[in-house]
Amino acid sequence: MNEDGIERMAADDGLQKVARELFLRSCDYKYSYNFRWMGRPIIQYPQDMIAMQEIIWDVKPDLIIETGIAHGGSLVYYASLLELLGGERLVVGIDIDIRPHNRQAIEAHPMFKRIRMVEGSSVDQEVVSRVRELARDARTVLVTLDSNHTHEHVLDELKLYSPLVTAGSYLTVFDTVVEDMPKSMFPDRPWGPGNNPKTAVHEFLKTTDRFEIDRAIENKLLLTVAPEGYLRCLKS
Repeated sequence: MNEDGIERMAADDGLQKVARELFLRSCDYKYSYNFRWMGRPIIQYPQDMIAMQEIIWDVKPDLIIETGIAHGGSLVYYASLLELLGGERLVVGIDIDIRPHNRQAIEAHPMFKRIRMVEGSSVDQEVVSRVRELARDARTVLVTLDSNHTHEHVLDELKLYSPLVTAGSYLTVFDTVVEDMPKSMFPDRPWGPGNNPKTAVHEFLKTTDRFEIDRAIENKLLLTVAPEGYLRCLKS
C-alpha cells in the first residue's frame, strides 16, 4: 500500500478542497445512482464499495448485517464477496419497506442463497430480536448502517447493533457526509447538517471504548460518503 502517498494526500488541503467540491458537484447529477453490481442498482460510491471489499476480505465475517436495502445492490455485493469466502456465510438486510419488485428481483438473483431479508424498522424490538437470533451462532459479525439518516434513528441503530459487532470487525455508518453538505441539499428530508449519521457517531463514541474511527480508510479513498463512519471494533 502507498502509505506515504496516502498520508501526504490527507495532509494536502488543496487536494482535499478539490475533492469536497467534486463530491458536491457530483451530487447534482446523482452520481451514486450510476452503478450496478451483478445487475442490481447499488446506489453507492465505488470508492466506498472498494473499501468494504477490503474490510470484508480482511475480517472474513460469518454474518454481515445491513440496515437499508433499497434495490438490493449492496446486499448482492456483500453476498457475492461472502460467496468467494465460502462456508455458511450470510448477509441480512433490514428495511422498513421492501418494495415487491425489489424483493422479487433480489429473490431471483443467484446470490440470494446467501441473503436473508427482514422487513420492518431497524429499531423495532421485534426486528432486532430476529436479527440477534440470526447472529446467535456467528463468530465474526460486521454491521453497516444505511437507512434513515436522522441523528436519533442512527444513534438508536448504533446502540442496538453495535453489541453484535465482534472484535477486529467493523461498524460502518454511511452518509456521515451529510454533516459536511449544505442544508439546501436536503429540502425534503428530515436530516441535514446538525442532524445526521455523523452527529450520531460522535455522540455514540462518547459512550463506548469498544470502537474507534479508522481514519486511514477515508484518507485513502479521498471521495467517500462515510467520513468518520468507518468504525473499527477494538474489543468484545
